[in-house]
Amino acid sequence: MAASLARGEGIEAAELAIRAGLTRLGRGVLEDLLAADTGHRGPRAECGSGHQARFVSYRDKTVDTVPGRVTLTRAWYHCQACGHGLAPKDAGLGVAGQTMSPGLARMSARAGAAVPFAPGAGLAGELAGIELTGRRPGRHAEAGGMAAAAAIQAQAAAITARTLVPLPPPGPLPDKLYIAIDGTGVPMIAAETEGRDGKGDDGKARTRQVKLCCAFTQATVDKDSYPIRDPGSSAYLATFAPAARFGTPMAAGARRRGAGHIRQLVFLGDGAHWIWNLAGQHFPEATQIVDLYHAREHLHDLARLLAFMPGDHHQDWLTTRLGELHAGNIGAIVSAARTFPLAGHKAGELDTAPGYFENNAHRMRYQHFRSLGLFTGSGTVEAGCKAVAGQRLKLSGMHWSVPGATGILTLRCQEASGRWEQIWPQAHNQTGAA
Repeated sequence: MAASLARGEGIEAAELAIRAGLTRLGRGVLEDLLAADTGHRGPRAECGSGHQARFVSYRDKTVDTVPGRVTLTRAWYHCQACGHGLAPKDAGLGVAGQTMSPGLARMSARAGAAVPFAPGAGLAGELAGIELTGRRPGRHAEAGGMAAAAAIQAQAAAITARTLVPLPPPGPLPDKLYIAIDGTGVPMIAAETEGRDGKGDDGKARTRQVKLCCAFTQATVDKDSYPIRDPGSSAYLATFAPAARFGTPMAAGARRRGAGHIRQLVFLGDGAHWIWNLAGQHFPEATQIVDLYHAREHLHDLARLLAFMPGDHHQDWLTTRLGELHAGNIGAIVSAARTFPLAGHKAGELDTAPGYFENNAHRMRYQHFRSLGLFTGSGTVEAGCKAVAGQRLKLSGMHWSVPGATGILTLRCQEASGRWEQIWPQAHNQTGAA
């Protein structure tokens, strides 16, 4: 290293040489530590299925770890009743059925959740000197995410069954808790969309909808009385499950955030019926608000439908209606739209278009909501659809299986929520990937 510096090769060569040396040293220390316990548990050991397995011999196993590949020598037992073998030491080390250590699996999963698998493996090599090759990093990331999803689902079921009662959040409670819900399509392999209707020219689906929930709190407003989202309060949840099954983890997450203790609970959505059905089923006391920007889009669509009727006054007509929308005067919008005598298919469209406003009138009292200092936009969850799902799962050429996409989405949700350290240990790093 000194010679390299003397030759003017710079400090980088010395840095990398030092890291390589420390890695070799660490690998040797780890192998010595692992050799201290042979895993021998006597002539017989529990097989895990209620039987006694018999000691056979000592066998080696190669495991990839953070400092590099190591070899374990451990006692091997065979259960005649079950017909399979096991090494009790593997379970204690967290490598039963695994060829990657829990620490390396964790790092691999984190890299795979952040960026596509191949670049993630390259980053791990560049930044940490860890060699990850082939499909293994992707398999571990997806399987680790699925294990985390199972842990979240189990926690949600326990909260729903009241066998686990979340404590109120520590410190002063925020005044309001928002649950913002939206959906976005994720490109899928053909097997995952077979038989599903889609928007393509051939009528076939190319994507599956993932439902995303963002829960966040609000305690204050700014000097102009606009609401301010509490920093670091956003927590995300995503699933491909039907809306009815999405309700359990959504409601459990809200209760974990203090829904039973916070003064005001608010649901934000784009107007889809399934969102309000979830709100009514799990939190009927919550205030429901249609996202103002979606309502404006629907009003613009209505104006385009009627554009030829007001003629030169079309823009004035739309401006007036927008003012009524912001004031929450939905009745005026519907009345103004239905004063025009339309015929044919446009008359049919006009019969249904105002229904969006009529059905959601009580969720569009925007002036009243603003007077209470409430958010009227669901931008947080829409941004989540782009940042949590889109930036990782919707890149060019990507096609996912539902389990694989679920795993990566779960990891990204936990990362964005700041809950990685809570959820990953619950999954116990036992992912079943090879």
